[in-house]
Amino acid sequence: MAALAGAGLSAESGVPTFRGAGGLWRQYRPEDLATPEAFASDPRLVWEWYDWRRSLISKAGPNPGHFALAELEKRKQSFTLITQNVDGLEERAGCKDALRLHGDIWTLRCTACGRERKELKTPLGELPPHCSCGGIERPGVVWFGEPLPARVFAAAEKAAREAEVLLVVGTSAAVYPAAGLAWVAKAAGAKLIEINMEETALSLEADCALRGKSGEILPLLVT
Repeated sequence: MAALAGAGLSAESGVPTFRGAGGLWRQYRPEDLATPEAFASDPRLVWEWYDWRRSLISKAGPNPGHFALAELEKRKQSFTLITQNVDGLEERAGCKDALRLHGDIWTLRCTACGRERKELKTPLGELPPHCSCGGIERPGVVWFGEPLPARVFAAAEKAAREAEVLLVVGTSAAVYPAAGLAWVAKAAGAKLIEINMEETALSLEADCALRGKSGEILPLLVT
């Protein structure tokens, strides 16, 4: 069994999706800031946005959907949580082995030596932050135009291929290559259970499409 979680799961905890009109920050769109080119041009501006995001996320907490996924991980010998979220709420709910397709906003990575470190402090203070080697650090997330971490994605593909059931939770199933994992699972014979507030590109292919909040539906699946 596996689960593919998206922004809708975190949105129920009050974490903004940072996309669309409601996701605008100053006059910038996420697509204009979450790129290697934007960081190279103005690392302080990019870090101001991420520092703001980190501060918002720090005020949020896991919701019942997160805790239900953590409970599934405890109960099932073979359960893999694959997440597109970078906020770390799955871990705060008790998940131990989530595959983070898009990285972790609480990880800082040095652009000079590659060293990574966890930093939970908000606000950060110095922007952009610097590594002990003197290099500028960047958020440990996957930006537009960057590939997903190869080992993580390979593990996610394996989990999707081997799952008898794949829960698709709070994701539009439109952002690739992550969305392709649902089709990998389907092609391998898995049953797809979609949990979402709205219909998505996956809905017609799902074996069961449940409309509603994941924080209300997921706990019912583990009782």
